[in-house]
Amino acid sequence: MIHSERNRRYLVAVLRVVGVAAVYYGAARLGLLRQVTVHGAVVTPLWPPTGIALGCLLYLGARAWPGVALGSLAVVATLAGMARPATGAIVVGSTLAPLCAYLLMRRAGFRNELERLRDGLILVFLGGMVPMTISSTTGTGMLVVDGKLPLHDFWSVWAAWWAGDVMGVLMVTPVLLVLPRARLPRLTDRWAEAVALLAIAIAATLVATRSSLSMLYLVFPVIVWAALRFRLAGSAPCALLVSVLAIVAGTDRAGPFAGHTMVEVMINLTVLNGAVALTALLLAAIVTEQQNVRRRIEHACEELAEVVDQLAPGRSAAAWPSRAADERDSR
Repeated sequence: MIHSERNRRYLVAVLRVVGVAAVYYGAARLGLLRQVTVHGAVVTPLWPPTGIALGCLLYLGARAWPGVALGSLAVVATLAGMARPATGAIVVGSTLAPLCAYLLMRRAGFRNELERLRDGLILVFLGGMVPMTISSTTGTGMLVVDGKLPLHDFWSVWAAWWAGDVMGVLMVTPVLLVLPRARLPRLTDRWAEAVALLAIAIAATLVATRSSLSMLYLVFPVIVWAALRFRLAGSAPCALLVSVLAIVAGTDRAGPFAGHTMVEVMINLTVLNGAVALTALLLAAIVTEQQNVRRRIEHACEELAEVVDQLAPGRSAAAWPSRAADERDSR
């Protein structure tokens, strides 16, 4: 019995590692569909595996790190084509960055529900901006040591690497955190508004990223709409959609990205995606936090009214006219 239980736990652990590695590798292949070259180094404006890794760690705990390391090894080996010391260093950096992000976020009291402004700020700074310096510094540094990158190009490649990792966290991780609460919509839900939001989001993003009039600001009213009406469940996927369409247009040198160097395109995409992610994440957190506070206040008022009814029957009707009117209407 003890051996069977031990074998079962071992099998679950192995399947967990393999599953995390497979998802990480699949996300990497998607990210590499729009890879760009900056001074000879391969980077991406959005690196989804970083967000996948952090999301897996937030769900499964620190025990998921071997899967992140295995997936990173598979990706780097595919790109490099052979095992070298630089490959190992890049894998270590790609594993340590999300692991440190996870530890910092848990230390700061992060909640996966992302229902507080505090959680949004923790994800932005302690989950993205600060720890992703580990992977970008390690990766870019090893390219210099390996002789594939001149030293004078270090900072431009470092910035592109860091931005791709940070965008992976800000765009992908919130979507993963929403998934456990996802449910099939009911007929009474706001179907028409959701469909209209999706259609307008696609149309506005295509116009903003494909028009030569430089109307990138068109995407922000859509993000605000999604956050105010659907909170994180609407703003996170909407932000990811905007980011993907913007990256496609940027790598195609279309619309406002035409006539710019790849470094300039990367800067524009980083600023746009960062602003979109921050707007979607923080505004949705603020709206959710305010709604939760309102529910707690309403619940406290209901409990107080019940106490007044018990202590002095009939007094609560005068103290809470709206509640008395609701009771009369229900009769």
